[in-house]
Amino acid sequence: MSKDAFEIVEEISKKLSQIKIDSVEELEKFRIQFLGSKNELKSLFGEIRNVSNERKKEFGQAVNALKSQAEEIFAEHKFALAANESKKESASIDMTMPPSPNPQGSIHPITIVMDRIIRIFEKIGFTIAEEREIEDDWHNFTAMNTPDDHPARDMQDTFYLQNSTEQLLRTHTSSVQARVMTTQKPPIRIIAPGRVYRNETISARSHCQFHQVEGLFIDKKVSFADMKQTLMYFTKEMYGPDAKIRLRPSYFPFTEPSAEMDVYWGLEDEHAYRITKGTGWLEILGCGMVDPNVLKNCNIDPEEYSGFAFGMGIERQAMLHYRINDIRMLFENDVRFLRQFNSAM
Repeated sequence: MSKDAFEIVEEISKKLSQIKIDSVEELEKFRIQFLGSKNELKSLFGEIRNVSNERKKEFGQAVNALKSQAEEIFAEHKFALAANESKKESASIDMTMPPSPNPQGSIHPITIVMDRIIRIFEKIGFTIAEEREIEDDWHNFTAMNTPDDHPARDMQDTFYLQNSTEQLLRTHTSSVQARVMTTQKPPIRIIAPGRVYRNETISARSHCQFHQVEGLFIDKKVSFADMKQTLMYFTKEMYGPDAKIRLRPSYFPFTEPSAEMDVYWGLEDEHAYRITKGTGWLEILGCGMVDPNVLKNCNIDPEEYSGFAFGMGIERQAMLHYRINDIRMLFENDVRFLRQFNSAM
């Protein structure tokens, strides 16, 4: 019986050395025959009990060598067939054809609008100032002349960190102004773009997170007229040379006097009529002269220096320019929506 077992090994080895595989189908048949779950080699392992004890080791090594031989043949032909298929595919490619178009991404509308606003103010000497989004109460409120009982301090408006009444998500980028004023000496001319957070109900017109660009200019003899001319320049650069503005009295705790600035949008169509509520005027930012108390809080002498500040929402500007009627669309990251935009506004 041992002679028969060794003869079977020799016959299978000879069969393997002479085998030819020219297709994927033939390769699969080979795998099933010699490497599958019911392959021919499995019966040989059962023959080891019929081999004499002195030749069991020799027989086991012979069977293992046979299995290794089958695995090498399979791997070699699998690689060769794959390479051959790759050559066929390469040969079928027409190298003279133009390439497929390379789809490019688009810039987010908020980024487009923010970059344009930054470029406008950089032309007249404003520099960019950026700071942390997790702020302390002093820089976010107290330094900005916000009284302890001001509604903005209530929990329904501000996101406070858990178990903290001092650490919060900034509600405006005015906190950047406070940090700049406490670390730099006048003259100061900065714009502070960034994301801010308020505990508001999310709807088509409001969101719990949005972006602002605030500006600050502090120097000797800065007047309300300087602020008006700066904002007029911005409006004409942003909305065109024929743009008109108006300033209405308002209140902000960190400016005195304070104003809200409207731009004339017109009543040319139903959309303009709706967003201006039939007046033709649209509010785009708040502004005012820096309150002397704010200067004192930041160790700047209000007798020697004065300044103005302004702030606007980026989402509002983007919604106006692109006629977007739902602010939530700016935060949903819907690729179908974002593909509509490019870098030119």
